[in-house]
Formats: sequence, C-alpha cells, structure tokens
Amino acid sequence: MYYAMLPHLKRSCQMLLSIKTKLKLSQEQKIIMSKHAGIARFTYNWGLATWNSFVKDGLKPNKYLLKKFFNNHVKPEFTWIKEKGICQKITQYSFDNLGSAFGRFFSGKSGYPNFKKKGKHDSFTIDASGQTIPVGGTSIKLPTIGWVKTHESLPHTTCKSITISRIADSWYISFAYEQENEITQKQHQVVGVDLGVKELATLSTGVVFPNPKYYQANLRKLKRLSRKLSQKVKGSNNRHKTKLKLARHHARVANLRNNTLHQITTFLCKNHAKIVVEDLNVSGMLSNHKLSQVIADCGFYEFKRQLEYKAKKFGCEIIIADRWYPSSKTCSNCGHIQDMPLKERTYNCGSCGHSMDRDLNAAINLSRLAKP
Repeated sequence: MYYAMLPHLKRSCQMLLSIKTKLKLSQEQKIIMSKHAGIARFTYNWGLATWNSFVKDGLKPNKYLLKKFFNNHVKPEFTWIKEKGICQKITQYSFDNLGSAFGRFFSGKSGYPNFKKKGKHDSFTIDASGQTIPVGGTSIKLPTIGWVKTHESLPHTTCKSITISRIADSWYISFAYEQENEITQKQHQVVGVDLGVKELATLSTGVVFPNPKYYQANLRKLKRLSRKLSQKVKGSNNRHKTKLKLARHHARVANLRNNTLHQITTFLCKNHAKIVVEDLNVSGMLSNHKLSQVIADCGFYEFKRQLEYKAKKFGCEIIIADRWYPSSKTCSNCGHIQDMPLKERTYNCGSCGHSMDRDLNAAINLSRLAKP
C-alpha cells in the first residue's frame, strides 16, 4: 500500500489543503461563538437521543429523516436557536457529523457515538448557503457572524465552509482550499524511516531526529494542575480557572509535538523521492502499559497522516512496509535474521559479525523495499 504523486503531473496541478489558525476575538465575539457551539451540541445530542429511541422501537433512522423532523417540528419550538446573529447552517452540519459518526461505527472504524459535553471539543461548521466564502489577510467575514480577526495572515483564496473550534479558552478557524503542488528537487532517491521511542525517527541516510518527549518533560506541571483541579469545588470559579490552565498546558504540549512532526515530515517529503515507513500497530503498542505513555507522546499516527498528504503536495512516493516485515531483526549486511530484544540498542550479527545501531540497521532494511 502506498500513495504517490504521478510523475507526469505538472507543477500547475492543484490539491485540496486545509489550514487552521487562531482567532483574535473580543469578549462579545467569544460569547457568540459559544452560542453557536452550544446549538451545534444540542442538535447533535438531540439527534443521537432520537436515533437511539428509534432503534429501540425497531425503526431504522438516518440523518435525513432526523434533519427533516428537527427542522419541521423541533426547531420552531426553540426560539433561541433562531436568535439574531446565529447562523442557521450549524444544525445541518450537526446532523451530517452524526451521520458520519454512525458511518464510522457501522464500518468498524470507531465505537458507538457518544453524547457531546459542554466545554469538550466544542465546534461548529457554517457556510454561505452554497456561495463561496472569500478569505485572505488578517480579517475574514463569516456568514451571519460578521468580521473577525486572526493572529496570522490567511492565504487569499475562497472556501465552501468554515469550521470553528475551541481549545481551552481560545477559538480557532479551519477550512479547506485548493493550492498548487510544490514539486521540489529531491536530494535522495530512496530513504527508509525507522520510528522509535528513544529516537523519534532514524533515516537510512544516517540522519537522526531525537524524541523530545514533550509530555514527559511537562508531566510534573500537568500532575500539579490536575491535583489542584481535583481539590476545587465543582461549579466554582476557581475550578473553572484551574481547568482552563490545565487545558492550556495540554494544548501547549500538543502544539510542540505537532510542530516537531511537521518539521520532520516536511524535510522528508521535500528532499526524498521515495519514503519507506513501517505500518505500525499503534493500538497494539499502546496496550503495553509500561511504554504506552511514551509511545502516545511520539505521535506515530499523526506522523504517518502528515506524510501521506505532504507526499502529494511535494511530489514524492510513500511506501508502507508490511507490518510483519522483520526490519529490526534482519542484518542489513548479509540478510541473517535473529531475535532483537528492545533492550539491545546495537545489532550484532551472529552470522557475519556486522555491528550497527539497531535503528539505522532497520532503516536501511526498509529503504531496500523500494523498487529501483
């Protein structure tokens, strides 16, 4: 399994990319955003509760049936949904999200949908009733809501819909837009990438990216804030303030991790024509309770996700090695296979006597899976 940019495609080819950036909002605008998120959450939870009720009665519901019933019979009873300044498209996307959640459940990709909670993953989506929304610069005019400012300058383009989400006490805007591919000159034809806990990524070219372990580095402060939160009275202002502090710190750790992953994946896709990576069983690795915290801190799934879309952007090919390929057990010099416990950091071949760092040895083996 691999994803590749076809070699005959020209630089003018376009692909769909998404961007997410922080909004600079006034207190009044934050209240408006909270109202939108609340309506989206209420609609989603109503749809899920009704879906469960229909199934209990032996019926087969779908998002279209729920959406029609909600618009005709439920929405008119709740006048606060039609309050001035509220975009009415948010209820439509709530049902779309519910339908997608059940689609993932029926296909076995995720568990049964849960009810949404206030303050946890607050988000909503809006559009301009089929018209494109122009964006660009540090200001954007949202449908119904009006003008809002961003901390960073946005590309001058158009989009069909916009999603606004809250992380801690900050609001972010995200949307998809078309951008031309940036086919770059490659320094290396093939590279194997061995992912690990000690070193985040080891390349067959000898380049090593250390694992910053941001969660471990900030664990002491996270524990302290979690302990403070547990000591506060539920519903009090002090508990709310402490909860925001903890959420901000979790967001900071996640941003640091994502920034490192973006730097590595961009370097790989810009400078290598073929990239071979392992198909890691991340969920299985997380079942090891001794290493689960460190493994989760690496962000292996996010690493692979970024590689896949950046490969299309920069014009390189991603090759996914078989999950059972013994890259760490195979000697890169003679091909001899032997057991390699995790505690052994150097590969000492029992056949030819070749000695090499185990991660570099695995990366070289992976690079040889690419077709010449």
